[in-house]
Amino acid sequence: MSDISAISRRVTTSTIVQAITSYGPISRASVAKMTGLSKQTVSEVVSRLESDGWVQTVGRTEGNIGRRAVVYEIVPDAAFVASVDLGGTKVRVALCNLSGTVVVETSEPTDVKGGEAVVDQIARLIINVADTKKLPTEKIRIAVIGVPGVLEAKTGHIRMAPNIADMDTLNFPDLLEKRLGVEVVVENDVNLAALGEHWMTQRTDRDDLAFVSVGTGIGAGLVVGGELVRGATGAAGEIGFLPFGADPQEDESLSIGALERVTATSAITTFYQQQTGRSLTVPEIFEAASEGDTIAKEALGHAARHIARAVVAICSIVDPSCVVLGGSIGARSELMELIEPEIMKCFPRPITLEPSALGSHAALAGATAVGLSRLHIAVFAKGLPGTKIDVPSPELKTFQQGAA
Repeated sequence: MSDISAISRRVTTSTIVQAITSYGPISRASVAKMTGLSKQTVSEVVSRLESDGWVQTVGRTEGNIGRRAVVYEIVPDAAFVASVDLGGTKVRVALCNLSGTVVVETSEPTDVKGGEAVVDQIARLIINVADTKKLPTEKIRIAVIGVPGVLEAKTGHIRMAPNIADMDTLNFPDLLEKRLGVEVVVENDVNLAALGEHWMTQRTDRDDLAFVSVGTGIGAGLVVGGELVRGATGAAGEIGFLPFGADPQEDESLSIGALERVTATSAITTFYQQQTGRSLTVPEIFEAASEGDTIAKEALGHAARHIARAVVAICSIVDPSCVVLGGSIGARSELMELIEPEIMKCFPRPITLEPSALGSHAALAGATAVGLSRLHIAVFAKGLPGTKIDVPSPELKTFQQGAA
């Protein structure tokens, strides 16, 4: 009987927290009406949550006849999520509060040594960024890391991450948990970007979307029916390995991916260098193309044709309502203008392409959404299996201002 009572308390608490999180500021009476729980039960749970520092009063109801009721909301700074976007060239770290707002952020080049050096780098950045705002590190309850690869659950190895050395030789989440002393969740960075776009826009017409990221590498995140599609081994969306572009049976294609070899950063810069003998960065190639450089235009057009084919492959199988383009290359409007006509050449119906609403912060937003949900379940439902707490996103402007 005691076990049943404990489970009941966890369900009740998580239900009440969901109501306050979603609709706060809200009165106890409104929570009771919304959840179907008795006013006494709601009052007892809310009082306990207030005593423990998780909810706070923020005034009284207005416009009602009779006595005005006290209203409550979650205390934003009661706990924090560390959101990390680990890329091949840059690692970005943000601390987000319980309202989903970025409180502080930092970034630096990814340690070229890779492996354990990157683990140490992430731990250091999280601790240092908390110190800059004088935030107690014990309030950081979870860290969610977006990685450019796929987590192998049994070993903790990060597979398919050729742009960061030695990630497939160590137990990445275990090492980072030991450094930080908190739960660490590892997810593919493009999956997080897809979740971030879905979470922040809060549009039901985007419950089926594909996020295609083009930068140091190329990958896709798929949200179907509002849920992330990971696949049997977590490798859903690894479109860099689609068997076209380069020869898919060459050794390099088996390690990097045939499509990635002709679409990502090194593909564009190599194409230009081979044709001109000059070495330019991708931003410089975009600039050269805008100034009429025909080889720069060819380099971008070559990549755009293959990206368009990847988009068509996704839409042929998943049929999303829209395809969001992101990443340091994919988010460029000039590239989208090149991709759209290429799609029309090989697909019989229109495909809605949209630029990322979050830009470089899409993966951080997704990490925040995952972290907040996990934190709420751990704290308020005590990890009860099957519990789900949906945390509403902040306004896009609010998130972007905090993330700037």
